[in-house]
Amino acid sequence: MNTLRSWLESEPFTLTLSSGFFGFFAHAGVLSVLEEERLLPRRVSGSSAGALVNGLWAAGVPARRIVDELLCVDRRDFWDPAVGPGLLEGRLFGSLLERLLPVRTFGECRVPLSVSVFDVGTLRTRALESGELVPALRASCAVPGMFHPVRHDGRFLYDGGIMDRPGLAGVADGERVLYHHLPSRVPFPRMHGVLGRGLPARRGLVALVVDRLPRIDPFRLREGARAIDIAARAARDALDRPVSPRASREQ
Repeated sequence: MNTLRSWLESEPFTLTLSSGFFGFFAHAGVLSVLEEERLLPRRVSGSSAGALVNGLWAAGVPARRIVDELLCVDRRDFWDPAVGPGLLEGRLFGSLLERLLPVRTFGECRVPLSVSVFDVGTLRTRALESGELVPALRASCAVPGMFHPVRHDGRFLYDGGIMDRPGLAGVADGERVLYHHLPSRVPFPRMHGVLGRGLPARRGLVALVVDRLPRIDPFRLREGARAIDIAARAARDALDRPVSPRASREQ
């Protein structure tokens, strides 16, 4: 029987985490189980919430500390309303990232990292894999309407989930991928483009979807602990279940 555990142990794999508003709590729950079981990816990628969690882990922050830090986040830590194309300026969020990240560039990460962002000038997704981490992660999380766009290397960038909800833009076709998919909970799901509502069909991809996660927003951050617990239990249960390289759904 080919279980998810044996599939992950058999060959190197990439961990990809999707966008999903405040879904970084659930992502952290899944990642904490993989780290506990020593099922570690050789590279990581993600959009928005997925970019945040995988970015922190790639930079050297242990999954358990990611969980602890997220549980301590308060709305005032990132709430900086300012006049502009969005409610929040995003500087406080950038400061939070600077505090949490132990390294400053992609090149210093312990595993290769790919972060999806949306380029306002070209109206296309870009996969950032080099340069400074803070502006890249901040841009990938810059939800339109909530945050101002981020100016990085002369370009204005928004949330990578606009056109690359899965966060797979920087992952080669056919690469072995464990993909944690967050069911859409954003206020404007139509912004997720052609990949927004279904799982990506890719050779070599196993998808984990955890349903019944609590709804979380800036005013309901306390629900994050429950999301972490639900996702962690689902991931742990999934490890010893049969799997094939296509979508695997956990309730």
